[in-house]
Amino acid sequence: MMKYNYLTIEQLHQKLINKEISVEELVNESKQLAKDLQEKCNVFDYMIENPEIKEVNDNLLSGIPYGVKANYSTKGILSTASSNTLKDYVPFFDATSIVNLNKANAIIAQKTAMDEFGMGGTGTTARTGIIKNPWDHTRMCAGSSAGSAASVAYGVYPYALGSDSGDSIRKPAAYCGVVGYKPTYGMISRYGLFAYASSLDHCGVFTRSVKDAAIVVDNMKGLDPKDMTTWDSSNINLYESINGDIKNKKLCYIKEICDINNYPNATDELKKHLENFHNVIDKVRKDNIIIDEISVDEKLLATVASVYNIIAFAEATSNMSNLTGIIFGPAGSGASVTEQMKDHRTKGFSPLIKRRFVIGSYVLQRENQDRYFKNAQRVRRLIVEKWKNIFKDYDAIILPVSSGPAKKFDDKSIIDGPTKILEEHLQIGNFGGFPSITIPCGFVNDLPVGLNITGNIFDDANVLNIAYAIESKMEYKNQIVKEVK
Repeated sequence: MMKYNYLTIEQLHQKLINKEISVEELVNESKQLAKDLQEKCNVFDYMIENPEIKEVNDNLLSGIPYGVKANYSTKGILSTASSNTLKDYVPFFDATSIVNLNKANAIIAQKTAMDEFGMGGTGTTARTGIIKNPWDHTRMCAGSSAGSAASVAYGVYPYALGSDSGDSIRKPAAYCGVVGYKPTYGMISRYGLFAYASSLDHCGVFTRSVKDAAIVVDNMKGLDPKDMTTWDSSNINLYESINGDIKNKKLCYIKEICDINNYPNATDELKKHLENFHNVIDKVRKDNIIIDEISVDEKLLATVASVYNIIAFAEATSNMSNLTGIIFGPAGSGASVTEQMKDHRTKGFSPLIKRRFVIGSYVLQRENQDRYFKNAQRVRRLIVEKWKNIFKDYDAIILPVSSGPAKKFDDKSIIDGPTKILEEHLQIGNFGGFPSITIPCGFVNDLPVGLNITGNIFDDANVLNIAYAIESKMEYKNQIVKEVK
């Protein structure tokens, strides 16, 4: 019986301060819920039997358990990135974001499963097996941060860490009915986050409310000499900046993504999802908030997925060249070092990872670089410039997340054309390093769906305040999982 872990962080902190509940009670409930969810949905990479009990102080996160995605380095705790190449890897250091949360006296409760090394959008390539959606076990959570999304949705704890290189926080958040926030690139240090695609990787968080996301990121963020891409955000207090006042704000959505007439073969779920999105837009407009429909060249939108694949796979090939079984990880067999490395990588990586490495190596070959990799970089720049021009006139872009609720595991349909644009547009937030947040906005066939709000770099406080104002007009904050039968 859940008693506490569906409360907000503010509510939990107050109960701890008032001694209405104890840290031990919170941790024990979290452990029990984790065991129950693991049996149902297989969402954890490593189960921590005895989380460290910490004292409650003035920090809102003190004494509260949370989940950590398996690609964050956690000192003395198995950190595998859900890959067999690191199945026994126990780091000797914490990621900077973990160090910062430790200073807040937050409690690491579990390590969550993910698509191997963050490469995948289905939650089906973890070393521990398929991660199931707690709302409907026949459906996926999306990826790669599937375990973090599912565990927060189930109430194992009020928040969990994720990483986002394309949409790996924001789409799982929508599929699981929670909030998923990826801040501006460099607001949170990536030191200790296992690199996938360095120019795209972001640390972020899953919560069940926008305010909770602000609280957590305020404690994670900061300038870090170990990560040269971080910037000084000490003058930004996300939590205190939230007031819900978005008068005189201008939002927009993109016609080519949101117009049902662009989808001649639309499924019932897509029709309902877009109808729900436009209903939310109309509801927000009633408070005299400007939300314009704008147009973006569909040819430019159609390049997003290809640009992402080329850049991400190329960077992954380079970043993961150290996974040889020589320095760390299980050693391969063979008469020479080359044979040992080949054996380690052949046996350790899933087929999906191998395909991505092959593509990444191909586009980086000297004879192919200009045609593929450099062209992808050029188009990335064009897309980012287009978005920055939009932000000259608008505070944020608001769009639906994906083409409906969570996809079934046995869905063999090919997503192409306009539907592919709808599925992949969140990757633009990574191209430009833009702050981007997904919030629940309703249900389609009894399954949660979400909308996304993206703003200009460094404008995180504005983006979160807009998200909070919209969230306040709906009834989906801290919603409880109701399994679809």
